[in-house]
Amino acid sequence: MMPTEVTSGPGLFDRLASHTATLVSRAWFFTLCVLMVLTWFPTLFLMPIDSSQLIINTTTTIITFLLVALLENTSHRADAALQRKLNAIAGALVDLLEEFDGTDADITQLEAAVGLELRENTSG
Repeated sequence: MMPTEVTSGPGLFDRLASHTATLVSRAWFFTLCVLMVLTWFPTLFLMPIDSSQLIINTTTTIITFLLVALLENTSHRADAALQRKLNAIAGALVDLLEEFDGTDADITQLEAAVGLELRENTSG
């Protein structure tokens, strides 16, 4: 897909994933996580250990589960965009080689490199 063929913007989920990735990569989010653990720590002494551990384990598991889904979406879209850019560059190089009378072997090798990503993704 060429950049001129991309017509629509990202959907609601994609925008949410991108916004979340931006937020959780900030220092304040790490600080919030540390504060959450520090707030939880006294519960070890105030309630039974099983209840205390259940609280922190459930909370962190839910947060982790949601963040993994959102961050994987962001990562996948970034990888796909990068691959499209590389394919466009390689396509332009093929055109350039053809214009400057590149050998058929050079052109074939470059075209094979462009298709390498597709073959690796579909063979497994």
